[in-house]
Amino acid sequence: MTPGPGVRRTALPKGFLASGINCGVRRYRPDMGMIISSVPAVAAGVFTLNECRAAPVRYTQKLLPADNIRAILTNSGQANAATGDEGIEKNLMMMSAAAKALGCDLNQVLVASTGKIGEQLDTGKILPCMPELVSRANEHAESFATAILTTDLVPKTVTSQVTLSSGTIRITGIGKGSGMIHPNMATMLGYILTDAVITKEHAAEVIKKSSDVSFNMISVDGDTSTNDCCFIMANGASGVALLNDQDVKKFEAVVEDIAIFLAKSIAADGEGASKLIEVNIKNSDDLALAKKAARGVTLSPLIKTAIHGEDPNWGRILARLGAEGIPAEQLDRMTLKLQGVLLFEKGQPVKFVKEEVKALLKQANVKMDINLNSGKFSATAWGCDLSKKYVEINTEYC
Repeated sequence: MTPGPGVRRTALPKGFLASGINCGVRRYRPDMGMIISSVPAVAAGVFTLNECRAAPVRYTQKLLPADNIRAILTNSGQANAATGDEGIEKNLMMMSAAAKALGCDLNQVLVASTGKIGEQLDTGKILPCMPELVSRANEHAESFATAILTTDLVPKTVTSQVTLSSGTIRITGIGKGSGMIHPNMATMLGYILTDAVITKEHAAEVIKKSSDVSFNMISVDGDTSTNDCCFIMANGASGVALLNDQDVKKFEAVVEDIAIFLAKSIAADGEGASKLIEVNIKNSDDLALAKKAARGVTLSPLIKTAIHGEDPNWGRILARLGAEGIPAEQLDRMTLKLQGVLLFEKGQPVKFVKEEVKALLKQANVKMDINLNSGKFSATAWGCDLSKKYVEINTEYC
């Protein structure tokens, strides 16, 4: 698997093009992007469970799953959330302009928006840029990945070639997210593209399953966005189908790996973050509780600030596990390791050299391993530390 940022240009699967341009909504960086399939593609998605869903989310949800999709349009800077009937009307205006530029039907174009809540789309700037958006599309992900950023520091792309029994396919992932990240479906915005031949029913199943172990297991600040959505598009341009169970398992495993890569990239790029936190809970007798507890640890401000300050305060971790509902008898037989160092075992603290652990916590990746010694289920969640920079970013965001 080849990560995009800082390594090489990220190739799109066969039959896909992408673009990103500045239409003037944002001053200095691209603010409008489009992913285009040369032929109608299968598409499915997962969407925020926030009851305050943005106009683009409400619009796109009604179209999926589908097998006739030509493009996904994305604007950044204006979320088009909490914008009432005018927001719905302007979303439709934007979609109509995109479909016209592509020469396709309105229901063949999906949309996602990201940015500030409560601002109407600046259609005076957005609509005229559609022809340029189509004409500048190319075979790499970077221009689109940059156009969808808000407070993100880096674009997030990844690609992988997969050899199946009847040939080779490519799967490429693009994501964005930095703040307002505590998804109940996916990441803030995510796109997984492939030239494999799959059905819309399989696409819907794959995006749901992969999101549950990736995007739904990250948290930056505990706030679920109004605009969260994650898509999968498969245009079949490779001519390679999934012919047997082995092909299916291989395909699904790579989609899951790509989703996890993007999810971890989002957590690592959390607003003001300096460290990626990984929480592994093992040997639980309750999978749902293990997921909830792992995510709860990544969400705790006390734990996040301790990690930022490089303080091995394991008591905060234990307290959060109890608050999430891990039974007392399991806490009494659990083991807790921080950066591989055993800190707690069988209901008691273990002696360790604090300065050695503090030194290990200077690393950019911080890992907590929690073994409940109670069952067969495991769960992993990702988050980030909480810094003064987070406060500065969110008091200045406008």
